[in-house]
Amino acid sequence: MADTPLPPYYGFRGRIETTVAASEPWWPPRPTAPAGAPNVVIMLCDDLGFSDIGCYGSEIDTRHLDRLANESLRLTNFHVAPMCSPTRAALLTGLNHHLAGVATVAHVDTGFPNLASELTQHASTMAEIFRDNGYHTMMVGKWHLTKDSECNDGGPKHTWPCQRGFDSFYGILDPFTNFHHPHRLVRDNTAVPVDRYPDGYYFTDDLTDQALTMVKAHRAANPRRPFFLYFAHGAVHAPLQAKSDDIEKYKDVYHAGWDRIREQRFRRQLDLGVIPANTVLPPRNSEEFNDVKAWDDLSPKEKELFARYQAVFAGMVDNIDQNFGRFRDTLEEMGEWENTIFLFMSDNGGSREGETNGTSQYFRSLVATARGGFGQEDPEIDIDYARLDLIGGPQTLPHYPRGWGMVSSTPFRLYKINTHLGGHSVPCIFSWPARLGRTGSLRTQYAHVTDVLPTLLDLVGLERPSTRNGLPVYPLAGASFAQLLTDSDASPHHREQYQELNGHRGYYRDGWHAVTLHLPRRRYDDREWELYYLPDDPAETRDLALTQAGKLRELADAWQLAAQENQVFPMYDGP
Repeated sequence: MADTPLPPYYGFRGRIETTVAASEPWWPPRPTAPAGAPNVVIMLCDDLGFSDIGCYGSEIDTRHLDRLANESLRLTNFHVAPMCSPTRAALLTGLNHHLAGVATVAHVDTGFPNLASELTQHASTMAEIFRDNGYHTMMVGKWHLTKDSECNDGGPKHTWPCQRGFDSFYGILDPFTNFHHPHRLVRDNTAVPVDRYPDGYYFTDDLTDQALTMVKAHRAANPRRPFFLYFAHGAVHAPLQAKSDDIEKYKDVYHAGWDRIREQRFRRQLDLGVIPANTVLPPRNSEEFNDVKAWDDLSPKEKELFARYQAVFAGMVDNIDQNFGRFRDTLEEMGEWENTIFLFMSDNGGSREGETNGTSQYFRSLVATARGGFGQEDPEIDIDYARLDLIGGPQTLPHYPRGWGMVSSTPFRLYKINTHLGGHSVPCIFSWPARLGRTGSLRTQYAHVTDVLPTLLDLVGLERPSTRNGLPVYPLAGASFAQLLTDSDASPHHREQYQELNGHRGYYRDGWHAVTLHLPRRRYDDREWELYYLPDDPAETRDLALTQAGKLRELADAWQLAAQENQVFPMYDGP
């Protein structure tokens, strides 16, 4: 039997007569944001570790972010996925990243739902929800939620930002680019034709200019409609490239070496209160393929080269701060800052992708790792040292050695990709002057990136739809921490959370943390599990696996159940 065709005027709620004069018109209601709804801005940095800004212990000049922290809330126990694409997927959907379809970096569709390298159709994005509730939605920066084969003008483009809820987009679809000469910029759904970049061009500056242009244009067109801006920095992901003045500012700082800088950051963190007073700084990372040499054991040539890498990194962080200051000043001049929710965070801990010696050519390190597993690289530094004066400019694609990645994650162990705390503990600053005032304070309760979407919906007063394009949606993984923002003694809202990235596993429950360090293509074994009680040991220095075998078994079993519920399998543990 044929489907019944829709009748004429289906859904029309007016009255139709022969003439317009005799008929009664009707207009479908347009989505409208709640009265007084705030603007929402999320600024996401890339590969910025827990200790890389001043208000979390760094020596890097981040005066504007430090001012923000002193006027708002710092979450000091905030966690993400241990890698960029997975965190972005969890942030935008409120789902754990495997269920969102992004188990690891978005490059290739493997044919498995958890490794699709694109967002699931069974979840509305944050942008889609805000747009459908009357917001203007904008994005600048790094997307990295589209598989490589579809990052081209031929498409398909169903996974690009404008098809996932953003009214406008400017940036890169890819994981990284040259900061002085981006390889390919995209505006909305089209590549930006660039014949020549202007002298002095720098990607972070450009993103800030574009964001401000979008905000001003929107506000000029509609003075009352609130906006949502997702500002996803490409910095400080490799290649490490900065403006010459910003590099010069730090040229002598890092000759002190990573051991001393790490100890200095740790002491500042204790003074600032961003880590518990009982925290013990772990020894240098010494795990197989993750170890860091003592700075004093390096040759003079190694010290000079490695200090240069970190000076460039610091210049990149400093530039982010400068541009944030410029962004905030403009919103204040426009009268928008007071009623803007502003969230600053990072996507994972400090990176180890430069391996032991760093590199002036990032692709060399990536290819070597892909061929042989973590830790496999060219041990010679002569080629890189010969390019010393070029490091930071457009002609090299540097990454620092993993000793600086260790510093980035101070006081925690290990790096980006790992499920130890160093991989997923990141800075998080939450501001909303109109509601929260301008008094700085700390929050120590465990919070997770999947909590961001439900928190924002709670604060703005929006409902998450139960379907998307006629399809059912997965339930949110996180919970609102809105109460936490006004009550420092609020009960924990997120009491347990699994982690998995490239075979590394972890499970948090009420202060206990079970975690593994898995080497690529090795057998999965219960002997990999370590166990820590974080209230007594915030930096994971005392493994209780042998003395608390029952608790470890409980958490390992909980991980297995969570993995099944969140389509973690099959796990990707290396090429």
